[in-house]
Amino acid sequence: MSDRHISQHFETLAIHAGNTADPLTGAVVPPIYQVSTYKQDGVGGLRGGYEYSRSANPTRTALEENLAALEGGRRGLAFASGLAAEDCLLRTLLAPGDHVVIPNDAYGGTFRLFAKVVARWGVEWSVADTSDPAAVRAAITPKTKVIWVETPSNPLLGITDIAAVAQVARDAGARLVVDNTFATPYLQQPLALGADVVVHSLTKYMGGHSDVVGGALVTADAELGEELAFHQNAMGAVAGPFDSWLVLRGTKTLSVRMDRHSENAARVADMLTRHPRVTSVLYPGLPDHPGHEVAAKQMRSFGGMISFRVEGGEQAAVEVCNRAQVFTLGESLGGVESLIEHPGRMTHASVAGSQLEVPADLVRLSVGIENVDDLLEDLQQALGR
Repeated sequence: MSDRHISQHFETLAIHAGNTADPLTGAVVPPIYQVSTYKQDGVGGLRGGYEYSRSANPTRTALEENLAALEGGRRGLAFASGLAAEDCLLRTLLAPGDHVVIPNDAYGGTFRLFAKVVARWGVEWSVADTSDPAAVRAAITPKTKVIWVETPSNPLLGITDIAAVAQVARDAGARLVVDNTFATPYLQQPLALGADVVVHSLTKYMGGHSDVVGGALVTADAELGEELAFHQNAMGAVAGPFDSWLVLRGTKTLSVRMDRHSENAARVADMLTRHPRVTSVLYPGLPDHPGHEVAAKQMRSFGGMISFRVEGGEQAAVEVCNRAQVFTLGESLGGVESLIEHPGRMTHASVAGSQLEVPADLVRLSVGIENVDDLLEDLQQALGR
């Protein structure tokens, strides 16, 4: 029975898609196939399609099937990191002389990949406010092949209308890529809204426990999926079997975790809006957020990420990060534990001096699933009440 006939309900797919019971033992969790090569049934006779674990591994296959089902895509591919997934995608879709539109708010590592790596082999890029479809359209050139979107964006929590920008991309003959890391497929499904490819850092909410690094691509088109699979095998930055197993474990509880992340974040955002030392709260669940209506239309709820600005400038923001106790000072996001960071000095240091530079007084929170009263108390003491 194919995964598409298990259920159309996300929570059921998350547990069952790709998770076929082991035919030998009946184990309900797919084994970790910690193996590099496979015995063939005669020369060229691949047993189950497996020959070498860079090309395919049963544990990775289970994860890739799970990811494709959760995003409603035709093909899923798992990589060693989110940036490895992005690199494979760009080298598959682009050639020297091509052009990409990138957002004016994006993960610092993504910007570094465009500005310091991809640009060196002749790919051009320009920046647009992707929350404004007209600005995206204006940034397109005759050489534009890809429009890149993060929504919600990192770290300013901007919202892009995926369906509207998908139409802009189609009109231009370009592909729309959506980084869905902050929202996850539980809260938002870009392929259903017209995107061509979804990107994930599996390190974050999909893994969910801060114990694995991984990345993924999911495509709406099977042919593009095959092209990406060829490049994945040719370049080799694949997810290992144990990492795949860890992420597959994480996706099973994604829905319940995201519900709690979102509930806690809404409470935290509300408190921050009323704190006298906070000058601005960036959270799409707030009615006065400029992207609130679009987020409410295309998301199930608003997620666990919040950024806010504090009075007193950069040093004050750094001191808030340093005083937090329940919130752990650290990079990354999406684990069950709450994290706090200063983007300008940490995750987004690579965008300093560019059009993507973030405010120096900005603090970013990854709101975990702890008791929310403990989180509120910790932030209040960190802010100095």
